[in-house]
Parts: sequence; structure tokens; C-alpha cells
Amino acid sequence: MRVVATAGHVDHGKSALLRALTGMEPDRWAEERRRGMTLDLGFVWTRLPDAGDIAFVDVPGHERLVGNMLAGVGPVPAVVFVVAADQGWQPQSEEHLAVLDALGVRHGVLAVSRCDLADPGTTRKQALARIAESSLGDVDCVAVSSVTGQGLDELRAALARLAHALPAPDRTADVRLWVDRAFTVRGRGTVVTGTLGAGAVRVGDHLHQARSGKPVRVRGLESLKEPREEVGAVARVAVNVTGPGSADLRRGDALLTPDRWLTTDQVDVALRGDSARELPRELTLHAGSAAVPVTVRPLGDDTARLRLAAPLPLRVADVALLRDPGRHRVAAGITVLDVRPPRLTRRGAAAARAADLRCASGPADGAAELRRRGLVRRQELLAMGVLPPSEAVAGDWLADPAHWADLRERLRRAVDDHAERHPLEPGMPLEAARQVLGLPDRSLVEALLTSEPGLRHSDGRLYGGQGRPALPPPVAAAVDAVRADLARTPFRAPEADRLAELGLTPKLLAAAEAAGALLRIGEGIVLLPGADARAADILARLEQPFSASEARRALDTTRRVAIPLLEHLDRHGRTVRLEGALRRCRAAGPTPDQDGADAG
Repeated sequence: MRVVATAGHVDHGKSALLRALTGMEPDRWAEERRRGMTLDLGFVWTRLPDAGDIAFVDVPGHERLVGNMLAGVGPVPAVVFVVAADQGWQPQSEEHLAVLDALGVRHGVLAVSRCDLADPGTTRKQALARIAESSLGDVDCVAVSSVTGQGLDELRAALARLAHALPAPDRTADVRLWVDRAFTVRGRGTVVTGTLGAGAVRVGDHLHQARSGKPVRVRGLESLKEPREEVGAVARVAVNVTGPGSADLRRGDALLTPDRWLTTDQVDVALRGDSARELPRELTLHAGSAAVPVTVRPLGDDTARLRLAAPLPLRVADVALLRDPGRHRVAAGITVLDVRPPRLTRRGAAAARAADLRCASGPADGAAELRRRGLVRRQELLAMGVLPPSEAVAGDWLADPAHWADLRERLRRAVDDHAERHPLEPGMPLEAARQVLGLPDRSLVEALLTSEPGLRHSDGRLYGGQGRPALPPPVAAAVDAVRADLARTPFRAPEADRLAELGLTPKLLAAAEAAGALLRIGEGIVLLPGADARAADILARLEQPFSASEARRALDTTRRVAIPLLEHLDRHGRTVRLEGALRRCRAAGPTPDQDGADAG
């Protein structure tokens, strides 16, 4: 299916032309038919031999109904532009063309209607010249009459060529269905309609309402009045929904693939049309079928920041327009550049931001977006409409290579500075490093360590490339005295009185361990580094299993040291505790996989 909207001045015969083409009535309301004027959106369709189904969105032409017109045109990729031969180019012809140009619509057909009432030549020439200056460029032109049928076959042929020229939709894309009608059907509940521009919707799918974030379930689907199990883009679709998000759906809402979209109330945009500095401060943003008041803050001549009165599901490279409803004119077309823009707090920040956005005016560029942000989650980048340019550095986090290299260098300096300022602390805490670098996740610090050989990580602390921290001379002298005691009796840890005599507090003992001078096996109990391995060798020569008393005697130590030492050996996998108070050395018994059986 292809979906085409109408455009043109009021009373130029748009609806009459669709009746003649399709045999269907586009005006849904009795008031429209009574007055002979379209007031709201209408929907009809036909099947062309060479192009399949073509659905039409019929829009009102009156200047006071441009909001309704925009709700229909916004999501539609092509247009039939209608100009009456007997009236020529009119004010709403101009405004509708400005809308299409602002939205960047590139595919269309010009229908010069009512050619039974006047020679179409002059109107054809005038309209083609005006349209050629817009995003539509050169278009096919057909003179038609809905009364006599003249030109209808030529128009069908032109529509078939238009259908073949439209780009193929991405049916695997995330769904964003802009709602242009919402109503209730007795026995079925809420039904919404819209133009599905990308993706596919299936019965049973779970979607989210953009405005509230509440979930809905697809209960049923119709396309062109036919029940469907699945509808793929591009298509007119009616969706019967149920669930918490279905109660208050209305025009301008959107149904979204869950967890794949961001809603935003602030965007940076590129402008096409009036200079940013000439725009009124208050305008209306038309995106999809939504119309939201916005406040405009100029950044540069052709860039601005928009603050939306209500959040919308927008992505980078989305096209929309700004309209001044008071003056009945399109102020500018916009292309979304950033849906998560940085705060502008310092003097000159707006100008700096404008300079930054100059290189972002083309298609969404993953590498450029990552370069601007430094760090961003992969899922968030996708939700912005940007393809990730690289693999994650940690979890879901992507990093710009230059920013990542800078973080590595800053981390190295931070660890060295911490060691210099806090010589008695055993390394820099991982959380302190995260805060210094301003990182959102500790896993990023750990990832930096894997790519920085000059740093090491142990027990939640970071140590620098200069090796183990040096102890201040008085502390080093006290530690040397303990080491001399332990050299004589390696498993008789100094008593608390001896440590107090030497001035070795728990903090200084931790610093000594970080320096590699002592091994702490428990609170206030220290041995020489490697004493645990030596103890395991001695215990391995005992008859297995052994008791704590047997271990104490073999190591020539006290129960105060033996119990913490055995627990240390258990934690490090050198010994295994069995039932009761017995242990065995791993090398002396079954493999670790058999421990559970032994313990049972």
C-alpha cells in the first residue's frame, strides 16, 4: 500500500476528485456534506492495476483548519496537490505548499481540477512554477474534471508512477504510529487510526502510549476496512487497543514500540525558513499528528532550542515545522539535531552550541553523536535514532575513543595524586575514582583499568603504576621491627600491646599491607607476606584431615592466630573445612568439585 495526502486551497475540488477516483465518500460528517466543505480528515482508497492499493488522506483547505490539515499530512510521504483551473493559485495553495516544503515532502502530483470550467493552461504554468521552487521540485501535472471524468485515467497513471517512485519502507523499524483519530466502538473499546510510516504492528503486540508511558495491547487490526493479523508500513491502519494507556488516547498521541523511544520536552533543531533571531518567541510545533506550543531560543542564525509544552517521541533527523497560528503562516521547517541537548548555563554557551551543531545538520551520524557526548548508553543512542558506531566498552556503555583515552590518562593521574596525598591509605577507592572522573557507572572505571596496564585493582581499590606505595620513614621503621619479630617466629603474630608500642594503628597496618610489607589475616593480626602459602605447605604434610589444634601445634602458634589463619586459607581455597572442626588441604584430598559430597 501507498499513502498519499491531498493539499490545496479550500473549494478547489479535492474531495470531489477523490470521490471520482475511488467511488468513496471522504467527508465523514453530515455537516461537511451539507456545507460542501471538508472540516476534518477523510480517508478513502482505491486499487490501481500497476501500483496496488493507494490510500488517500483528504485534508481541509480552509485557513482556520490548517491544524487539521497538518495532522493528516505530517506522517504521509506523498501528496496530490489540487489547484482549480477556474481560480488559479490561491492563499491556501501557498500555505499548503509552505507546509509541504517545510516538511521536506519530495513526492507529488499536480492535479489541475475543474478543467471543464476553464482552460487549465495558465493555472498549470503558474502552479508548476511555484511547486518547482519547493521540496517537491518537478512533478507530473494532469488536468482533470471530477464532473466529466476527463483526465482521471491520466491521473491514475501518474499516481502509479508516483507509487513506484516512493522509497521502500523499513518494516523492521521501531513503531511510532501517530494517532489522527481516536474513538470508541461498542463491544470493542478504543480504536485509533493513523498512517504507519515504518515498522509493523501485529495482533497481540504490546505498545506504549507516548504521552503517559502507559502500556496498551493490540486487540485487533484493520487496514482498508479489512481485518488483519499484521499490518506493515506504509499503511493506513485502525488499531483496536486495550489496557491502561487506551482510556485517554487522542489525536496527536503516538503508539510506540516499548523501550525503544525517548520522549523529550527540549530539542535542538536546524531551521529552514526564517532566521532563528527573527522567529517569534512562542510558536506551535507540528510533528506527526501532534501540535505542541513551544518556546524558541535562538542559538545561531539557523539553529534554535525548542522547549515543548508537552514531551513528544522525537528522534535525531526527524522533520517537522514551526507555525505561527496568529499570523496563519509557516515560520520554518525544522530538522531535529539533538533530543538530549546539554544545559546552557554560561555566558556564550548558546553561540558555542550553535558552532557545535553546524557539523550535525546532515543524517544522524553515530560517530559524531558519540564524539559530542563522550559517553552514552547504546540503547539510548538507538532511541535517539542514531546507529551505534562501535562496540560497548562496558555493559551497554559506548565511549568516544578520544574521550576514553582522556579518561584513562585522568584516572592514572588521579590514582597517583591520591597515593601522594594519602600515603597511608591502601590505594584509591573505586567509588572515589568514579566521582573524580564524573562517571555514571563504576563498571566504566573497571573497564578503564583493563586498558591501562599501569594501574591495578584489588579489593575495591586502585594502585598506580609507580608500584606499591612507599611508607613514611617512621612507619617503615615500625613495620621493619614487626618483620624482624616475624622472621624469628613466622606464625606468632605480634600482640596488640606490641603493635601499640610501635605505634601501628589499624590504618597504618592497612597501609603496610598495601605497600606489600605485611599480610593481614584478621583484625589486628599480621604476618609476613607469603606466610599463608608457607602455612599451607606445612599443613599439607599433616595426616588429612586435621583439627585446629593439630594445625596450631604444627605452625607453632597460638589459637588467636591459628583460627584466623585457617579461615584465611579457607577463603583463598588452600584448605577446605569439613564436618565438625576438621579441615584438609586441597592438594591432599579430592578435587574441589567433590567438596559438597565430602561435606554431606
